[in-house]
Amino acid sequence: MVALIQTLAVAEYLSFHRAALALGTSQSSVSARIKTLEEDLGIVLFDRNTRGVRLTEAGRHFVDQVNDAMSILDRAIKTAGMQARGEEGELRIGVHALAAGCFLDCLLERFRGKHPGVHLHITEGTARSTQVMVRDGRLDVAFMAGTHEIPDLNSRVIWRDRLMVALPLKHPLAELPNVEWRQLAEETFLVRRGGTGPQVHDLIVARSAGKWLTPAIQWLDVERSTLMSMIAARHGVSLFVEDSTVGNTANVTFLPVRDEPETIPFSAVWSPRPRDPALLNLLTLATKMGRAHPKPDSW
Repeated sequence: MVALIQTLAVAEYLSFHRAALALGTSQSSVSARIKTLEEDLGIVLFDRNTRGVRLTEAGRHFVDQVNDAMSILDRAIKTAGMQARGEEGELRIGVHALAAGCFLDCLLERFRGKHPGVHLHITEGTARSTQVMVRDGRLDVAFMAGTHEIPDLNSRVIWRDRLMVALPLKHPLAELPNVEWRQLAEETFLVRRGGTGPQVHDLIVARSAGKWLTPAIQWLDVERSTLMSMIAARHGVSLFVEDSTVGNTANVTFLPVRDEPETIPFSAVWSPRPRDPALLNLLTLATKMGRAHPKPDSW
């Protein structure tokens, strides 16, 4: 490698003396190394005469190829360094939903700004389906509602948010500042099969247990936008967290559930196997943003 670097220097300066000065070594050392290289290659790289040094035709081709190889090596070293620092590569991320301006949307936007060389591949799914994908190595990390104690996966609560009920704008309760669970007992709850739907279902059942009959629950295979349209059209009500109500849908109002005893936690779940440094960067940023995330007001 030293002989190649010295050869490139001589080819640039067309002088053993100036090449040696630029490299901080002796002219005799440069001359001896290049002479040995020529003998090993079986070709003459430089014509030497009293007027100076010039590349032979074989030397010119050799130097061009060495320059190309050095460029490739330099890119490889830089790329490896960027990947080691988590500045390049890709991350496969599972989410329960993405709404403009929500915590996850802000997290991913800020991460892309800090690490533009990391490509993000987003998959939407339920907590159960994205857990399976993390376990199988198809996702690097999944963000999901709830706390999760999973023996073979790591989990960390990143942020919390308060529960809101989504009502049609002309619903009898819509003019109130907040509602209680008992006021929702006669409602029909619209619940998506995807995203946080299963957890919404379990929460409705848990809050009605031993107090009143479980409200009617209608499962839907729809996107979030369609669910909002159905609420606006008075097909039923549904539950969201305050963070996901950013960009309120027309003809839908969101009220806090005053007697909900807990804020809703959202966790990151990832594999304990060796991880891409980019994932560590994402988890670090998520934790930092989660600590700064506005805490839900008490009610």
